Amino acid sequence: MIKLVYCLRRKPHLSSQQFRDYWLNVHGPIVRGYAPLLNIRRYVQHHPAYEAINEAMRKSRGAPEPYDGLAEIWFDSLEAMQAPAGSPEARAAMRAVREDEAKFIDQARSPAWLGEEHEML
Repeated sequence: MIKLVYCLRRKPHLSSQQFRDYWLNVHGPIVRGYAPLLNIRRYVQHHPAYEAINEAMRKSRGAPEPYDGLAEIWFDSLEAMQAPAGSPEARAAMRAVREDEAKFIDQARSPAWLGEEHEML
């Protein structure tokens, strides 16, 4: 199993609430609709909660500004993740997902990486 982790920061013109609403109610269903075509096994959105506690933890650690959200996308393997690149339909789906992301995600400030989970507990 391989996971794409995407730490999201919103576009400057969006409020936190606008960002979360769009991500949850517009973008999420787009990704869900294309999931079979893109070999996505699981897709999870993490929306900030408990802001006062999070802010206190951030300040106590001298941490940078928080992300506006975190997305996790699972694939069975690297090969499964890359396989759709050979399909015109899947390439069009990926293009549609990326075009939608550009509407609400500040991509220059939103790192993404691939990783493998190592369950510790």
